[in-house]
Amino acid sequence: MRHLIDRAIRTALGERRVTAIILPNDLQEAEYEEPPHKHGTVHSGIGYSHPRVVPFEADLQRAAEVLNSGQKVAILVGAGALNAGDEVFEVAQKLGAGVAKALLGKAVLPDDLPWVTGSIGLLGTVPSYRMMEQCDTLLMIGSGFPYSEFLPKEGQARGVQIDIQPDMLSLRYPMEVNLQGDAAQTLRALLPLLQDKQDHSWRTTIEDWRSDWDQTLESRAMVSAKPINPQRVVYELSPRLPERAVVTCDSGSCANWYARDLKIRRDMLCSLSGGLASMGAAVPYAIAAKFAHPDRPVIGLVGDGAMQMSNLAELITVAKYWREWDNPQWVLAVFNNQDLNQVTWEQRVMEGDPKFAASQDIPDVPYHAFANSIGLTGVLVEREEDVGPAWEQALAADRPVLLEFRTDPDVPPLPPHISLEQAKQFASTLLQGDPDQRGILAQTARQLFGSLLPGKRKK
Repeated sequence: MRHLIDRAIRTALGERRVTAIILPNDLQEAEYEEPPHKHGTVHSGIGYSHPRVVPFEADLQRAAEVLNSGQKVAILVGAGALNAGDEVFEVAQKLGAGVAKALLGKAVLPDDLPWVTGSIGLLGTVPSYRMMEQCDTLLMIGSGFPYSEFLPKEGQARGVQIDIQPDMLSLRYPMEVNLQGDAAQTLRALLPLLQDKQDHSWRTTIEDWRSDWDQTLESRAMVSAKPINPQRVVYELSPRLPERAVVTCDSGSCANWYARDLKIRRDMLCSLSGGLASMGAAVPYAIAAKFAHPDRPVIGLVGDGAMQMSNLAELITVAKYWREWDNPQWVLAVFNNQDLNQVTWEQRVMEGDPKFAASQDIPDVPYHAFANSIGLTGVLVEREEDVGPAWEQALAADRPVLLEFRTDPDVPPLPPHISLEQAKQFASTLLQGDPDQRGILAQTARQLFGSLLPGKRKK
C-alpha cells in the first residue's frame, strides 16, 4: 500500500494525469504493516519536486533565429502557459506580436491588453482569425489546439512550438523548431536571444482589429432578443467581475459567450471542459474552485441542458458546504432557452438540417425555485434591462446565488469566419423550413448587421 500510494502521487504530480488505486474490500479493512526487509517486498518514500526542463542552447538559438526573422509574429497560448503569463507578455512585447488564446489558456494574459486577440477557433474572434490568416511566424506555447483550419496554412508561416510533452510537438502545425520544456523556464531562457522589433506596424494592425472587434461585440450583445440576448448576460458580467474571480463554464452555446464576451483581468482564473464535449462540468468545477480557493469569488456559466443532466443535483453539494467557505460569493448563471442550443445550431450550419424538436426541445424547469428550496438564493431574470442589476445583486449576496436568465435560442453563435460551405448548409436549412425560422432569420440578420457596422447599438 505504501508503495502504491507513493507511486500514484508522484505519477499524478510528475506526469500531470489522473492515477487510480483500486482496493479489494478485505484489503481496505486489513491492518497496515510495514513491508518486511526480504526478497520480493517493495519500499518507498514520499516527496516530489518538479525538474527544470529546458531545451539545449543550440535549439533555443534556432528558435530565436526564426522568431527574430519574422515580421508578423502570432502567438497562440494554451493551458501549458498558464504559469508563464509574465514571460509570454515579455516575449510578445519584444516580438511585437499579437496573442491568441485557446480556451484553456484564457487566463494566461488579461484581455485589457489591446494586442490580445482573444479566443481562436469556431468559438473564437475575428482578430484571432485574421492574425493567423496573415502572420508569417507562429509561436505556439503549451497548446494542443486541434482545429488546423484556424491556424496558418501549411508553408505560410515559420513555426516554433514549446511544450512539456514531446508527443504534442508539431502535432497541429509543421513546426520548424520544436522545444520540449516548461513554458515559463523555456521562455525565460529564450528572452535574451530575442531582438526588439523596430517596426510596429503589425502590432498596430492587430490592435485596430481588436478595437473594431470590441465594438462589434458590444453591438451584438446589445441587440434586443426575446426575451434576453444570451451574449448580453456575459457581456454585462465582464465589467462586474470581482477581483481574483474564478469563472467556470459548461459545454454548450454558453461556451460561445464565455469565449468571446468574457474579459479576463490579471489574477483571475477560469476553465471549462477543454474538449467541449463533456457536459455537466461547470458546477463541479465551480465547487472544486471554491474548495481550492475559498477566499476567491466563483462564477459559473451553464446551459439548461447541462443543468438537467447533472448540475441540479450538484447544487445540493453547494447547499451543504457553503457555510464553510471564507467568502460566500458563489454565483451560477443558467441560460434557460429550453433548447439544446449548441447542437441545434451545429445541425443547421454544419449539416444543413432544420432543428429537430423531438431531440432538441427540453422541459422548462424553474431552476431559481429549486435553488431557493434548498437554502440558496434563486433569482429569475426575464428582462434585458435587469441583467446588469441581477449580477450586482448576486455578487453582493451573503450566500450562493443561482441566476436564471430566460434567453433567446434564436441568437446565432456566429463563427469568426463564415465559410461558403457553412453558408450553403444554412441556406439548405432555411429551404427545408426550420420550426424557428422567423426568429433565427431576424436574429442572424441583426447579428451580421452588428458586425458590418460596429460600435452602434441596434435594436
